[in-house]
Amino acid sequence: MSTHTDHDANVQSYYSLGREESRLTTRSVGGRLEFERVRRIVSGRLTPGSRVLDVGGGTGVHSRWLAEAGHDVVLLDPVATQVEVASRHGGFAAQIGDARELPFADDSADAVLLFGPLYHLVSAEDRRTALDEAHRVLRPGGLVFAQGISRLTAFVDTVIAGGHDAVAPEDLEILRTGIWIGDGDGFPGGHFHTAVELREDVERSGFESVEVLGLEGPNAGALEAFAAKDELVDLGLDLVESLDRRMREAGRGPELIADYSPHLLAVGVTPGG
Repeated sequence: MSTHTDHDANVQSYYSLGREESRLTTRSVGGRLEFERVRRIVSGRLTPGSRVLDVGGGTGVHSRWLAEAGHDVVLLDPVATQVEVASRHGGFAAQIGDARELPFADDSADAVLLFGPLYHLVSAEDRRTALDEAHRVLRPGGLVFAQGISRLTAFVDTVIAGGHDAVAPEDLEILRTGIWIGDGDGFPGGHFHTAVELREDVERSGFESVEVLGLEGPNAGALEAFAAKDELVDLGLDLVESLDRRMREAGRGPELIADYSPHLLAVGVTPGG
């Protein structure tokens, strides 16, 4: 993120606060639903004993369960305090690094997780570089799991929180271009995707059979209005997976409804497997 030094500093500052793990595991229904949905999607596609690179892996919230499932995991993250926490687990390697310059050999991994880099890299060039690097280190038939934040739901959240009067020109710019630099006080932003744009980004780096899934589904906001109880997370999983299944049965891909989910997940395969 050398071309966006101020934004880089905001990312470092935000994630040094240690909020991300609690968001995914305890703090909110939406975060827990996102975590469980990712775990189901990724675990359902990996073969036993896969070598997984968790790029932008934070404190290791996904690396932990992957390692405990028997996979060979290496976590890479640009925030030193997060890497320090991750390294305490002991079941996987953790090191400081950048998604745009992976310190791994060509064709050396079975799967690459990009849960964060694509929505914190402001420029299209940087996002392309990160995806190209993921492609480089993957073996033929390897999998990339690339997460994005939905441009549409980011805009809708602003309207719901403050009404139409709260919509500023920069909010319309998010809806039009996906670009958000952030204000330096909260979530640092970067780039928000549409489902089509995320699929095209992943395909542009040479991945095949790319599919974009909505992680939480369109019901996440309603569930968030209740206390973060286990049964609501289970209900959310049932709802989004049922909707996904019915869309497929009707001959329509999951991409049609992905934009209505706060987080998107693209799954792609390297050729030759």
